[in-house]
Amino acid sequence: MLKQGKMALIALGLTLMLVGCSQGGGNAADTNTGTGTTASTADANTALDQTPKEPVEISFYYPVNVGGPLTKVIDGMSASFMEKFPDIKVKPVYTGNYGDNTIKIQAGVQAKQPPDVAVMMSTELYSMMDTDAIIPLDDFIAKDADYNKDDFYPAFVEDTQADGHTYSVPFQRSTIILYYNKDMFKAAGLDPNKPPTNWDELVEYAGKLNRDGHTGLEIPGNDDSYWMFQMLARQNASDPKQSIMGDDGRKANFSTPENVEALQFWLDLSRKYKVMPEGVIDWAATPTDFIEGKTAMMMHTSGNLTNVKTNAKFDFGVAFAPANKQYGSPTGGGNLYIFKDTTPEKQAAAWEFAKYMTAPEQAALFSSSSGYVGVRKSAYDTEAMKAYTDEFPQALVARDQLQYAFRELSTHNHGKVSSALTNQIQSALAGKIDAAGALKAAQEVADRVLAPFNK
Repeated sequence: MLKQGKMALIALGLTLMLVGCSQGGGNAADTNTGTGTTASTADANTALDQTPKEPVEISFYYPVNVGGPLTKVIDGMSASFMEKFPDIKVKPVYTGNYGDNTIKIQAGVQAKQPPDVAVMMSTELYSMMDTDAIIPLDDFIAKDADYNKDDFYPAFVEDTQADGHTYSVPFQRSTIILYYNKDMFKAAGLDPNKPPTNWDELVEYAGKLNRDGHTGLEIPGNDDSYWMFQMLARQNASDPKQSIMGDDGRKANFSTPENVEALQFWLDLSRKYKVMPEGVIDWAATPTDFIEGKTAMMMHTSGNLTNVKTNAKFDFGVAFAPANKQYGSPTGGGNLYIFKDTTPEKQAAAWEFAKYMTAPEQAALFSSSSGYVGVRKSAYDTEAMKAYTDEFPQALVARDQLQYAFRELSTHNHGKVSSALTNQIQSALAGKIDAAGALKAAQEVADRVLAPFNK
């Protein structure tokens, strides 16, 4: 352990030197005008000259937005990091769901007391940039031989980058998948090994499954309705890369004819085809309904896979979200961000922590413990992951679907843009407005709040 401690100090010192040297370039961290603390060369050299006698302490905020005891898993991973790096002390702080987590982090940023490192939704990238709250990681990545950026799945890397810089590390990532009850498939005369592959089959199967006191399908429509809508919009898009947003976070494309058709299909599942409950279906209640046998199929995050595996008392399958013109699912979940208004020592320690939490072995552990996708390709080459997926091949579906995955809605002023879309989708699901009117209203709000970023 003593030898490990000395090696960790050396590694930390070298990392601090890199941090100091990195600040002479043109990154966002170089242009701080008093809103945060930058890691200057002088700061890093001073830190090296005055090697701390006590461990560097860093705070780590993280949310849990799925069922299951994930807090124990993340706290355990943090503890194992401290065993390997005894000169860094991590204080994990569970902050609730993603919404609660964002509020707490934003409050800390405003008070100039942010966490040192945190899991935040990938969609918060532009918001964190706009408030000058996070540091770019380019220099850490470029000068760290232990970090292989090309090992991350490209679909997860998309939303870590902006304006030519990398600002976060993929960690708690997911896609939307279809869960289905094989026992109910058999009872309805359906092949339990052939889930629906397109929208027509989804409607057909859900109609046959809508019997015996349970519904055929549930798609949640409250907090994450824009996420589900983004899936349907891509599936209905003629262009394989068509998106409801621009590439630079400055534009929204909500009200196109194909998007209106996608939202109308969502409404038709309950109103026209009668295979899904009407109204806004709750995000948290949907996996509970599936586990309790109240619905035969559900669209939900792959992050709930372990929750379903642990608690379902029936044989279930998972599959790609059914296609219309093409397959498609937005990625979801959170990345690891390192915050600016802190010290060079803490930033360097946070980088070591982010590397450790996303290393192949840890990515495999987190994936097998949660259902989130292993963010690194090499995670699936570990013996632990091979054993897990051999026993539970359903865990490979979300990974395999990454070939059709794309970045989640993320823009400047993201809170107002996503809320505008979410609120209008909910109004449409509740029968207060039609599909075209809902997306037209959401588009008008998005155009207005994004206007300052398009001057």
